[in-house]
This record gives sequence, C-alpha cells and structure tokens, in this order.
Amino acid sequence: MRLKFLLPATLIIIMVAFLTSLGFWQLDRADEKRNIERAIEVANSGAVELINSLDGLEEKEYYHLRLNGHYVSGKQFIYDNQIVQQTSGYYVLTPFVIDGSDKAILINRGFMPWRGQRDKLTDVTVSSNNTEIKIQVSMPVTRMELGESEVGSEFPILLQSLDLSEMNALSGLTFAPVLGLLSPESDHGFVRQWEPYTGSIGKHIAYAMQWFLMALVLSGIGIRLGLKHRKG
Repeated sequence: MRLKFLLPATLIIIMVAFLTSLGFWQLDRADEKRNIERAIEVANSGAVELINSLDGLEEKEYYHLRLNGHYVSGKQFIYDNQIVQQTSGYYVLTPFVIDGSDKAILINRGFMPWRGQRDKLTDVTVSSNNTEIKIQVSMPVTRMELGESEVGSEFPILLQSLDLSEMNALSGLTFAPVLGLLSPESDHGFVRQWEPYTGSIGKHIAYAMQWFLMALVLSGIGIRLGLKHRKG
C-alpha cells in the first residue's frame, strides 16, 4: 500500500518541480527580452552611430546605424514572394560597401509590388557615388522551401530564399551576416515599413503563468492524494 502511494506521489513532486522550473525559465526569458528592449531603446534614443566596420553587427540587431560608402548597383538581388499590406511583391537587396572595408552589407531598399506583371521589374538602378545611409540592423531569416529553386546568374538575380553563402559566390563579394533595412529618411529606397523590436514579453509572462497554474493544479491533486492516503 505504501509503495502504491509513493510512486504517484514521487511523480507528482517531480512534475511540480519541472513545471515550476519552466515557469521561472519563462520569467527569465521575459527579463532577458526586457533588457534587450531597454538596450535597443537607449541605443536608438541618441545620435545614430556612424560605424566604419561591419564586424560584430550580428550583436546589434534592431539598432539604427549610419554607414558611409557606396552601392554596388550591378550586383543586386530581388527577394521574391513578399507580402506587404496584403500585396504581393519583392524586396530589393543592394550590396553596400563601406569606406575602408573589404566587406559589403546587403541593404534592403524596400518593397515593390508586382502589380500582376511579374515580367516587368521596376528600375532598381542606384547611383554608385559615395553616400551616407541610415539603416536598421536585421538578421536574415531562412525561408523554408519545399524544393530547390533555380537561381539565375544575370543580375538583378531573383531569389526565393536568402542564402548569404550562395549570394557571396554569385556576387563575388563578402557580405556581413546581417541585412540593413534602409531608413525611410534615406534616399534611393522603395516602400519601407519596418517592424520595431518587440520582445514578446507578455507572451513569456503568459506562458509562465500557464506553467505555474499547471503546477498548482498538480500540487492540489497531490495534496488530495496525500490526505486520502492518510485517512486510509
């Protein structure tokens, strides 16, 4: 009889501890996102930093930065199958080489709709003169594909997904592992409606409450089981 009680009691204790740890883990994640949100807010509240190196940009996602350099107009990419405000179209990705660097960064100059004419690409030509641009740093997201898509070799090249290694090989350039979202304040862009950083803090707190509630319910079941065993 004692063994019959100890086994479910032990399992309940383990599960309550596990669910409680999940709840605290979600709260820790919420704190991490809150700290990131504050850091980005502080970084973007003052003068926008002018950088002279593309190293370490993956640690500055959502930061606003200024770059000096020039576009490489002859090696642009068209990132297809994008939806903006329920309209299908594409993003124009243009290499930008900053002064004094042997690396380039892909600048997303914005969205253009196909308008039902996929055989007619808008004029994406941009001046190669030295210029200053303002960007928001973004990490490229790899899109899931059902099969391999054929990539051409004539620029501007139409892409269905982002593969920086492949884009390096196609262009002969070395790209930083991030994208630059061209600010609406900068010239030579198209439709730009970039999303601000949201750390989903509320979602993490909701998940934490869910785990804590499940632990509480399971604790109640354990207490009831213990009382029943004691009476027996």
